Amino acid sequence: MKEQKSNKAPLFSFKYFFYDFIKLGVFLTGWLWFRPKFIYLSEAAKKKLRGGALVLSNHTSYLDPLYLIYGLWYRRQRFVCMKEFYDSKLRGLIFRLVRCIPIDRQNTSFDSLRLITDALKGGEVVSIFPEGHIDWSGDIDAFKSGPVLMSVLSGAPILPVYIEKPRRAFFSRLRIVVGEPLDVVGTCGRRPAPQKLSEIAALLREKELELKKLSEEELRR
Repeated sequence: MKEQKSNKAPLFSFKYFFYDFIKLGVFLTGWLWFRPKFIYLSEAAKKKLRGGALVLSNHTSYLDPLYLIYGLWYRRQRFVCMKEFYDSKLRGLIFRLVRCIPIDRQNTSFDSLRLITDALKGGEVVSIFPEGHIDWSGDIDAFKSGPVLMSVLSGAPILPVYIEKPRRAFFSRLRIVVGEPLDVVGTCGRRPAPQKLSEIAALLREKELELKKLSEEELRR
């Protein structure tokens, strides 16, 4: 796998000022409100991410990006969001300030892929919801193969994360289950066929279901 740049980002960075401000506010309120609990699939899953990485998560609410900030509290993240969110000037400004990456779900362009792969090659963490939409039921739909292609083009590993959102507004814990990073290039090579990309996407969904099962088992204890 291609060596990624170090994640030794400065403690203060002007381009991340607004993101860090929101992150601080999330921590001050959320740790008391949600009392997040971290569950790891294995000892390997406990290792902190180094360098560029693509984080894949289930998507069941608009608060999922905030939940992922808890899950990877030690790294800054750039979230991939729908291009339509930029239609509003105010909302678009906010998403730019927190350094989100817009993507057209219906027509993923080369420019969008380049923005994401450049961020990954630059040692950043990019977080994406591979189902492509919010599933309010809590089920996990089929994963799109686009994130797998991004991983191949950048050489960055993919980290599956499962969010078990709080079931009640009060006195209900947020559970975040972290899996093991997958070296996609090591699994399918630099020039995989489209069918292979789909197979890896299906594999990642299976890993996500495994994390969901682990969360449900924890909940029953």
